[in-house]
Amino acid sequence: MDYVVETLSNLAKQTAFATISWGNILMVIVALVFLWLAIAKGFEPLLLVPISFGMLLVNMYPAIMEEGGLLHYFFLLDEWGIMPSLIFLGVGASTDFGPLIANPISFLMGAAAQLGIFLAYLGAILLGFNDKAAAAISIIGGADGPTSIFLAGKLGQTDLMGPIAVAAYSYMSLVPIIQPPIMKLFTTEKERKIKMEQLRPVTKLEKILFPIIITIVVVMILPSTAPLVGMLMLGNLFRECGVTRQLTETASNALMYIVVILLGTSVGASTSAEAFLNWTTIKIVALGLIAFAFGTFGGVMLGKLLSKITHGRINPLIGSAGVSAVPMAARVSQKVGAQYDPTNFLLMHAMGPNVAGVIGTAVAAGVFMAIFGVM
Repeated sequence: MDYVVETLSNLAKQTAFATISWGNILMVIVALVFLWLAIAKGFEPLLLVPISFGMLLVNMYPAIMEEGGLLHYFFLLDEWGIMPSLIFLGVGASTDFGPLIANPISFLMGAAAQLGIFLAYLGAILLGFNDKAAAAISIIGGADGPTSIFLAGKLGQTDLMGPIAVAAYSYMSLVPIIQPPIMKLFTTEKERKIKMEQLRPVTKLEKILFPIIITIVVVMILPSTAPLVGMLMLGNLFRECGVTRQLTETASNALMYIVVILLGTSVGASTSAEAFLNWTTIKIVALGLIAFAFGTFGGVMLGKLLSKITHGRINPLIGSAGVSAVPMAARVSQKVGAQYDPTNFLLMHAMGPNVAGVIGTAVAAGVFMAIFGVM
């Protein structure tokens, strides 16, 4: 009888009921809410489903993120910058850079949308974060999850990587909710109805040369951007050169989805109750929202300025796509413009600032790495 009691007691101690805390229960509820948003509402399900499931797992079985646990090894690939770089390879292989090549002024709107990053950096310093932590947090303003993870790992801020990544990916998924009020607040109805001229055709030679030239120029100036910008441009070169169809399909489909699964679940699993439920996380989430809002504001305001300079040839709404949530931010520009004129097609025009924003956020990360002497 004693043996039976002891056996049942040992089994009971091994269940999650014996170790789960109220904080863990709260995080499980948050994970279930994220799953509902992804599945029922369609908010970036490819990202939010693995992230929220990883969150669910770690708060019931913490050992899964400890050394020897499955997701611990996935997370090491995030820390080393491997997963974010592979995500950029897939983004490059699946994205048409033609609109940016056809309208180089888009680079300016992509740059302006990085305003939120540097404002958030100053805000983080004022809130007591050290320089490297502030830099890692501020990249959330680019609405670029992979770059946020990459920079946090390179700057040694792995203890903040979970909150930073969850905030970045959450704001990426909430682009259709966060951006439109800002876009409407700072533009007039007349500006929102502006129709832009059709983009010029871009030759195959231009599309092949673009990733090569951008890689040379950016990496010569900021060598630390090579993992992100290099993989982004390599993926695009696969797409445009015309002789690597199999590599393009692999990078933009199978490889991309595998990496999303591994990165998403490991990032979600970094949000244990002990690591996530604290004032530091609240500050990070708040700073991320401020950064993202000001990034949208910066892109729209430069769009307004360019609209004035070009006598109404540029619709300011496309400036909001300068944050690097590809292609969600460009779709939001199209959606808001179509609300005021259903015949207005801004999507391809918005893809220019959108792609420029991806490059801009990677460059911003490279600037921080150069400042802190990290390669």
